[in-house]
Amino acid sequence: MSGERTIPMNENRGENLGNYRELISRVDELCRCIEGGLRSSIVCRSGCDGCCRHLTLFPVEAAALATALQELPLPERHRIQARARITLPTDPCPLLERHCCLLYGARPLICRTHGLPLLMTRDGSRQIDYCPLNFSGLASLPGSAVIDLDRLNETLVAVNLCFISTAKEAATRPGRITIARALLGESSSF
Repeated sequence: MSGERTIPMNENRGENLGNYRELISRVDELCRCIEGGLRSSIVCRSGCDGCCRHLTLFPVEAAALATALQELPLPERHRIQARARITLPTDPCPLLERHCCLLYGARPLICRTHGLPLLMTRDGSRQIDYCPLNFSGLASLPGSAVIDLDRLNETLVAVNLCFISTAKEAATRPGRITIARALLGESSSF
């Protein structure tokens, strides 16, 4: 296919993930604070997987997933990759099994923030979105409980650009990558 190429997701990639891991750490802390303050109003729990779609990722996120996959025992890795080979872009996430994420600790940023209040720009106006099952009965949300998605995405783009600039493949900058392709060590420009 035009614009398609394979990028090996090897251990060298893991060395360039420091900025991404720092961002993940900060986002996880923010999410813990929000969840701690609103726990009784959050319905999302382990096993709640209706929103787990087959997403596309930035190369830095794909590399983090591929690195985490490589840390699994070979039989488990092969099982996940077999699932990835048959997963279509319209399917649920290929990492979803029995309502749980098989690489939960390495899940992308969007999965970490999903369901929480996200401030975003949509059609030129700022609005807050969150899982419709969450926060019922609350008249308002405290500003400290809202994640500025535009700012988070800008930060992720910057981290991704830094990652790409230090990767061996810097001459060719791939676009977003489906989770399945990331698990198979592939990328494609979209």
